[in-house]
Amino acid sequence: MMADEGLFGELPDQSAPRTEAVPRGAPRLREPVRNQVELRAVDIDSLIGQDHLARVIWAYVEGLDLSELEDRVKARENRPGHPAPSPRLLLALWLYATSDGVGSARALDRLCDSHDVYRWLCGGVSLNYHTLSDFRVGCADLLDRLLVEHLVALNEAGLIDLEKLTQDGVRIRANAGAGSFRREATLGRQMAQAKAVVEELKREVDADPEASSRRIRAARERAARERSERVQAAQRALDEIKRKRKQLDEKGGNGKKPKEPRASTTDPQARVMKMADAGFRPAYNVQVASAAGELIVVTVDIDNNGSDRGLMRPMLERTRTRLKRLPRRYLADGGFCSGEDIEWAHGEGVEVYCPPPNSRSGVDPFLPRSSDGPGVAAWRARMASEAGKAQYKARTICECIHARWRNWDLRQLTVRGIEKVRAVVLWYALTNNILQGHQLAKA
Repeated sequence: MMADEGLFGELPDQSAPRTEAVPRGAPRLREPVRNQVELRAVDIDSLIGQDHLARVIWAYVEGLDLSELEDRVKARENRPGHPAPSPRLLLALWLYATSDGVGSARALDRLCDSHDVYRWLCGGVSLNYHTLSDFRVGCADLLDRLLVEHLVALNEAGLIDLEKLTQDGVRIRANAGAGSFRREATLGRQMAQAKAVVEELKREVDADPEASSRRIRAARERAARERSERVQAAQRALDEIKRKRKQLDEKGGNGKKPKEPRASTTDPQARVMKMADAGFRPAYNVQVASAAGELIVVTVDIDNNGSDRGLMRPMLERTRTRLKRLPRRYLADGGFCSGEDIEWAHGEGVEVYCPPPNSRSGVDPFLPRSSDGPGVAAWRARMASEAGKAQYKARTICECIHARWRNWDLRQLTVRGIEKVRAVVLWYALTNNILQGHQLAKA
């Protein structure tokens, strides 16, 4: 009988609960809330990997002697004053920013707050764009010294060969528009207008008793004064253009009637040049001498002449001044071909490898001329030989430096004036050498 009742036979029968229709409703999801504030513990050193490029740059900067910049810092121990950001940090930031294609101080300032790599470099140090901007254009001499010291170190390590150098030029857009170029008569009118505005604003500032209005008018007067100074600089640039044209006419000129000279009121030192796409724009001619084959920049120079002709000797002299030596072989493209420069280089013991221009009369350019000096005669024979042609093939690789700079967004300058342009180009040269030297050391 017990077996018939089963194990739970004493329990009453169970009935399933009644299910009523319940509205399905909206799904419950976890949505992101981005307007909240979080407190997070961050290990700054773990923000980037151990083999990150920023660590390579910081390792280089750590070993530098920057006492000349540190001596300028006014904030000292046991004295009042806000501590200044380390010059070592500013140098590392701009070197990495250059390799990252960042050429704006304001953009770099934002990245220092938001980007992990720049936060790692800063290490908690706050910066502002003014400090970054001033440092970028204010230490050209330091960058030049660091470039030379790095070259010497690479040469002593046997990573580069300074016996064979190449030279190439690239035109980079200036920070000025084509519409900013004015002729002499227009500059004269603008100068008179600018002076009149400055004098009127000075009188208004002196006569206005209200401080706020006085500050506004003082700012307007400052802007007018700066405008007047730029017009004056453009007039001086116009005089320089006339002087150079007169010298060219005394040498025989080119047989063409020159156009009326113009100068820019935005960047008076910029010149309209023929660019790689055959267009004409305001630009600077950036000259680069490099170690053939290793893609290491040896010397940079800035010129506002649209032609490369005649720029070989100044670059060689600059190289000798900085490195206390001259190369044995020097490679350049046909735009640098100048008999005077080749003759001078021959006298200094430098073999020039530069293709001669084609003759309009159909004469073989490699044949000796009665007017050739010993240097030019040796150069023609050298370039006609198979050995000379083989040596010249090594020149083209130097253009990879310009390609790398283009990838780093060096397409149009954000500064004005030759000295500031030189400072910016030195940043690119030093960054290129640090990274390329690191690759050569690993190979």
